[in-house]
Amino acid sequence: MTEPTSRKKQAKFLRTTRKVHRIMGILLFVFFIVISVSGILLGWKKHSNGVLLPATTKGTSTELAEWLPLQELEERAFQVLHDSVDDNLSLSLDRIDVRKEKGIVKFIFAEHLNSIQLDGATGKVLQIGIRRSDFIERVHDGSILDDYFNISNGFIKVTYTTMMGIALLLFSLTGFWLWYGPKRMKNAARN
Repeated sequence: MTEPTSRKKQAKFLRTTRKVHRIMGILLFVFFIVISVSGILLGWKKHSNGVLLPATTKGTSTELAEWLPLQELEERAFQVLHDSVDDNLSLSLDRIDVRKEKGIVKFIFAEHLNSIQLDGATGKVLQIGIRRSDFIERVHDGSILDDYFNISNGFIKVTYTTMMGIALLLFSLTGFWLWYGPKRMKNAARN
């Protein structure tokens, strides 16, 4: 292969790479902004002074033998939610987060962003909070669309994260080649 033919092929490949990079950038711009902003917020959630995620409080005892039964704590959390937040809110739980080392139990609800933290030993309300980070996480990973369209198997989340992962990989590779390709051509021209 002659030098000018090789250089033409390299130049053509570089133009194609630039075009792919530019089109991907245009098509994925909004998605990249959403993922980057939500990722930054998620990184800061525990350092947001309770704005994004309520801080974990501390209870009176870390000895499980001294704690109230979980069912009683759950009933108290439900009562607190209806008495102190809104009596129309769903009591459907996403999870119960037992923090033995902190002496607390967190009740995190499935259909809204409220959470209740109770002292495991006394049942006293330690915190009523809003978990905004849960909403941000659902936006970040695309599962908010699964929730909106009532898709229980997470199909949109898996598809979205796979596509965005591949897109970021391709964007990185084409970006690298846009930086390295001209250097390679310049070095080849010198030799």
